[in-house]
This record gives sequence, C-alpha cells and structure tokens, in this order.
Amino acid sequence: MLEQINFPSQLREQPLTNLKAVCEELRTYLLDSVAKTGGHLSSNLGVVELTVALHYCYNTPHDRLVWDVGHQCYPHKILTGRRDRMASLRQWQGLAGFPKRDESEYDTFGVAHSSTSISAALGMAVAAKAKGEDRRVVAIIGDGSMSAGMAFEALNNAGAMDANMLVILNDNEMSISNPVGALNKYLSRLLASRTYGAVRSAGKSVLSALPPPVSRFARRWEEHMKGMVLPGTMWEEFGFNYIGPIDGHDVDLLVDTLNKIKDKPGPQFLHVLTRKGAGYERAEDDPILYHGVPKFDHSQGISLKATKPTYSETFGSWLCDVAKTDPTLVAITPAMIEGSGMQRFAKEYPDRCFDVGIAEQHSVTFAAGLACEGMKPVVAIYSTFLQRAYDQLVHDVVLQNLPVVFAIDRAGLVGADGPTHAGSFDVAFMRCLPNMTILSASSAAETRAMLNFALEMKSPVAVRYPRGAAHGEPDAAITPIQLGKGEVVRKGEKIAMLAWGSMLHPSLVVAEKLNATVANMRFAKPIDEALIRELAATHDVLVTLEEASVQGSAGSAVAEFFAANAITTKLLTLGLPDSFTEQGDPVIMLGSVGLDVSGIEAAIRSII
Repeated sequence: MLEQINFPSQLREQPLTNLKAVCEELRTYLLDSVAKTGGHLSSNLGVVELTVALHYCYNTPHDRLVWDVGHQCYPHKILTGRRDRMASLRQWQGLAGFPKRDESEYDTFGVAHSSTSISAALGMAVAAKAKGEDRRVVAIIGDGSMSAGMAFEALNNAGAMDANMLVILNDNEMSISNPVGALNKYLSRLLASRTYGAVRSAGKSVLSALPPPVSRFARRWEEHMKGMVLPGTMWEEFGFNYIGPIDGHDVDLLVDTLNKIKDKPGPQFLHVLTRKGAGYERAEDDPILYHGVPKFDHSQGISLKATKPTYSETFGSWLCDVAKTDPTLVAITPAMIEGSGMQRFAKEYPDRCFDVGIAEQHSVTFAAGLACEGMKPVVAIYSTFLQRAYDQLVHDVVLQNLPVVFAIDRAGLVGADGPTHAGSFDVAFMRCLPNMTILSASSAAETRAMLNFALEMKSPVAVRYPRGAAHGEPDAAITPIQLGKGEVVRKGEKIAMLAWGSMLHPSLVVAEKLNATVANMRFAKPIDEALIRELAATHDVLVTLEEASVQGSAGSAVAEFFAANAITTKLLTLGLPDSFTEQGDPVIMLGSVGLDVSGIEAAIRSII
C-alpha cells in the first residue's frame, strides 16, 4: 500500500479504513530504512500515526506543517515524495536529516534547533490572514522543546493575536535526554488524566457520603479536581482552546479530532500522547539509546561494542576526576547529558550536575550566578547551541568578567547532522569579546590540560573540541599549557604551518611532504605573538589552519597581527569557507572545503 502513496494527495485518496495498514507499513519501512543509514529513530517511530493523520486531514503543502527540531520528520519525508531517496539520508548530496526548505515544498520551515515551530507557524498564519489566503497552519512541538522560553514567548504572542493556527503538543515525556523542569513535572500529570473518569467517580463517591450541605459544593469540587488532573488550564490561560489529551497512536481518533478542529477560528491547542520508539520494542525500552542510531541490524539491536573514547567522554571523565578534589566544581548542560559525555558525572555527583532543559540562555546566566558566589561552573554546550545564548555570554558573563568555563563540544564539521549542527562560528563570535580566552584541543591529553588551565583562570574561558574519537591517550605527556603560548612540534624550512585544534594532525602529514615547520597554536585569543613573529621572520610562507569559519577566527587573528606590525611574509589562511557545508561523511566534507591532506597540500603548493 505504501508503494502507491508517493505524495499526500494519494494518501488522501485512501479510505479511512486503510490508514492503520498504511501506518504499519510506514513504521516497518522506517525501521528498515534507518537501520541501513543511521539517523534519528525513536522520535520518528513515535509520530507515525500523527504524521499520517496530519497529511490525511490537511491539504499539504498548501496547508503548512511546521515541525519543531525535525528529529521526527522521516515519516513526513517518506510520504512527501522522498521515499525512494531515504537510502541517501544524512549522506553527502543526499536527503538532509531535518526539514529543509530547498529540498521539498512540503518542508515549510528549515529547522534542527529546538522551540522555533510556534513562532514560525504564527508568522505563516498572520501572513495568510494579511494576504487573504484560506490556509491552515500547524506547529508540531514536543514536550522537551516546551522547556525553552522561546516556545512560551510565541504562545503568549499567538494567544493575544487570536491567530488561526493549531499547536500540537507531542507529549512522549522525552526530549533527547530524560525531561527536566517544573513544566515536565506538570505534564507528567497526564498519566493521571488517562484515568480521569475513575478519579471523577471516586470524587463523587466521597462527596455523596458527606452531609447534605456539603453536596452543593460537588460541582465546584469536581471542576477544581478537573483543573488539577487535566493539564488544559495553563494553555487556556495563554488564550488557546485546549483539546486533549488523546492517544497519539490511534490514527482513527487523530483523524476524527483533527477534522473537527481544523476549521475552528483562533488559536487551538491539541495535546497528543505518544511513545518514543513505538512499535519497536528495543526503542520503547531504551528511547535514549535509540534516539540517534548508527547503521545496525534491527533484528538484533544496537551492539554496544567498546570503542575508543571520544572527546565528549574525555571531558566527562575530567569532570569526575576534578570533582573528587574540588567541591566547588559544578557542571551545567542544556539537555545534553548524554551528548556531552556527562552520564557518569550525573550519576556520581547528582547534586552538582544541572541539566536545565532546552534552555541555552538560562544555562549561561545560571552559570554566571553560580560564579558570582564562588562556585566553579562549567557549561557543557555544543558550539551550534551556544549561538542561542550569545547575549547572555556577552552581557552576563564576559562583561562582568566572571570565571565561567565553556566546554564547547562539536567544534567544526559534525558529519551527518549537517550545517544546522556544525560548530563553525563560535570562534568568530567569541574572539571579538573582551576578557575572553579561547583554546582548541588537538588530543585527549590536551583537552584535559586545557580544561585544567581554564578552571584556574579568573575570567571566562572557552575550550573547544571536535566530535568523535579523541586522538592519543588522556594521560599522555604534553607541554604544559601557558596563557597565550603555542609550541613548535615539527621543524622544517621555508613553510610554517600554524595549526589550531583538529587541524594539527593533517598538518603534520602535509609537513612531511613539504618539509614544513608545524606549530600548535593552542590559543586563538590571545595568540602567541612572539612565536608568530619568529616564524614569519624565518620562513617564506605562513599558513594558518583551523576547523572554524575562515572569517574572523584564528587565521584572522594572525592576519590582523601581520597588518598591525607591517609583517610582509606571505600568509595563507585555511578554514571553513563563507558557505554552509552540507551533511555527509566527515572525510568527504573536509575534502570538499580543502581541509583534508590533499586539499591543504594543493593550497600551499599553489601559493609557493
């Protein structure tokens, strides 16, 4: 049946009685497809029925569906003309792992970061009204994304504007990690709402046994009890008409409900209960493990083979080691306990580990408050997510010169997640800030040494490191870290390569071919001016290399030093170009921007 449905218009031709079978086939196809390519699994399995119902009830793409984050967009892609391309998912020149406007007209808004859907959908609804278009707009957001303030800003605005839109809360009691915060505790009352009928009956039974004067309060008591048990009150206060909660895996109920509310005017709020990983027992039992999966045999499940420690795990081990002797160390993460390698720290030091939910802005200012009171806060955050807290970084940390350590994960290109998750810009937007110190690690041992150095600083420090397996052993001997000092790791002639972070290793390979000098910069701010001056005086060409935006990052710092000091030595700055690099294998991606061994060698040979 699924083979006959290439677009939603063909889905809408099916009788309602066929939809359960369509959902079964879609779930089977999804599981088989993702097992072959890798990608986000649990979240997609959880929205199969909801996706089918939405495309069945709404006239897409004329009607707009806006997915939040986009971890759950695979069923949507399969139903919107891309089923035959799923084998290319998250690969070079293949399908993106998130909704992408230039990939399909059904992808109405490009996403990958959390909590943007309601704002975007509101803009679309207001535009439709201004243009006099008969168009319906739906935002689909998870309960994890509801922990971000931006979602509530949009809800507040939408309710006041009386916009014609529907917000669907996909409540699976999960984001990526386990949910945190008061809101999630409030939403957990939904478990009680499933037995609301029993609660209501019990309440009436209790009241009937009381003296007659009390019985007249029965109705008030019942309404109060409903407000306590059902979660609609909060959304009604925002100005939305609340419906639910309903079973998100009952496609007939979903279709019936959507058809009843899609033509209602004003802001509507539908609460849907789903299970992450639904239909695949292993993913239901461990939705975190199966959130983002590698290629695997779904009949056997994911094999947990021992692998070389990653940079994230190196960071997590460092946290635990320091916490043993320093009671002032605390760690903060915006909903990335697993991704940042903090599972062990969270288990061993639960009172010093703060997962604040998908709230990057809050995480930074929360750290600033901790620093004010003499604690040593470490903010574990992906480079791409630090962008969301730039004002807090500037105003609440750097302006006040507070000693907050930023452990910046996923620095540089990140592979299959693509440009939305690439850590390209953090160096450029941090380097212009007074009081900021910026380092990048080239190995596991250097990561630990830089974090130790950062923790002793009395000002803001960022230590960035890439995704993936860490180079070398964490206890390997290295030259001590000194503020603003690099080190020469290979001596050659004529060509000097100033490598930063992950670029040190390919630089050494190229240097063997060209007999070049290689220096490990270590710092992008402050740079080692004495080392740069010496290398410029003793070589014909200086080459800077970094896995960060070539505009404004470490290479730019060297170029500015050259200009300020009238240094005329040839300078070549290599880094990520002024464009977004599409998803794919990291080796292919680096090659596409000239940052692999052959690309670096070719660039240097061209200048000499």
